[in-house]
Amino acid sequence: MSGTSLQRGLKAWMEEMDAPVASFFSSCVHCGICAEACLFYTETGDPKYTPIHKLEPMRRFWQQEFTLFGKLLKTVGLSKPVTDEELEEWETLVYDSCTLCGRCSMACPVGNDITYMIRKAREGFVASGHVPKGMVGAAGRAIRIGSPMGVKLSALEAQIRHIENDTGLKIPVDVEGADYMALLSSMEIMNFPEYIEALARIFKQAGVSWTLCSEAFEATNSGIQIGSKDIARQLVQRVVDGAEKLGVKYVISPECGHAYFAIRWEGPNLIGREYKFEVVHILELLDQLRAKGRLKVSEKFDERLTFHDPCQIVRKGGVLAETRNLMGMIASNFVEMEDHREHNWCCGGGGGVSSNERADELRIKVFSRKKKQLDAVAPETLVTACANCRLMLEDGLEEYHMELPVTGLTEMIAEKLVEEEK
Repeated sequence: MSGTSLQRGLKAWMEEMDAPVASFFSSCVHCGICAEACLFYTETGDPKYTPIHKLEPMRRFWQQEFTLFGKLLKTVGLSKPVTDEELEEWETLVYDSCTLCGRCSMACPVGNDITYMIRKAREGFVASGHVPKGMVGAAGRAIRIGSPMGVKLSALEAQIRHIENDTGLKIPVDVEGADYMALLSSMEIMNFPEYIEALARIFKQAGVSWTLCSEAFEATNSGIQIGSKDIARQLVQRVVDGAEKLGVKYVISPECGHAYFAIRWEGPNLIGREYKFEVVHILELLDQLRAKGRLKVSEKFDERLTFHDPCQIVRKGGVLAETRNLMGMIASNFVEMEDHREHNWCCGGGGGVSSNERADELRIKVFSRKKKQLDAVAPETLVTACANCRLMLEDGLEEYHMELPVTGLTEMIAEKLVEEEK
């Protein structure tokens, strides 16, 4: 890597050094509590996976450039400059062993948002060219094609035809003036198309005016994952343009964690203005429909169910009560894992780790934390609300030889709907 690339990375860090970063670095007391909140540390015992340690190059750069003591140490040669070789070494820590789950930030006794700083750090790694190839490919496809998995509109149209032919349901596309515009992740289109069918069934019963948008159907934001505000901004703008073109009142974020975080919380800041619509997560909308009596279920599932809380939706997004309200509507034998809701452990594949093949071995190793959670409650079915979590859970369960079906909450609700008589 050239010196020019390194300088681009350091320049990006210089631009990312804001008041919160300075406050967090200054107030860190090096207590190590964040380590016990990170499954990469707890499942390996390796101190290099301590969350705050992953920020060491950026911390030293901040100290050298923004503190008097750091500048003095640098001047007399007692603080080594950040090098390209060091960024190459640290890349695996920043990308392979962090899912941006936020559990470390929640555990920090002085309130340091370590996840916030990791995202800032990734901006420098992107600018310097130190990014896993899988994540680079996903981000490139998201920009060029509209989907990190390379899913084109024709693939979505094929799934829609299949669902409509099999069920007689109507999947509306490009309906101007609809109340809601639903987003989908590529994984839902290709791996879990039953989610699309579930939306159609639920919205038909509840009388919801909705549509998909042919120009902005993808919800996943690879820019948030890779650490590039420029990419994240383009992907958010695509959704905003589609929603405003159709004139919808609401945009529905699907069962995808980072999609929700990106469009709901980061989006307005990225594009520099408020939306002309509101963003609602699918579980928030379903709970609203439940509360209004617009969701009618025939019976509850009898098998023992537990729920995996997706980090970005629950811990960082605040969708807490809704999940339990909905589970209570459909489950007669619901059991909580020991660590649940905002305290739940990550599936291990968030933050772009799922698209980073280099991290697969480590990701599978740390799945042992989720295995311990599941072994303790012995469910018959595992329910979640994130397509990425679902894939990672299925992968981990297979590797650990655990026969446990995984399903999405939206599909389970659709399965128990009472068919309205005409």
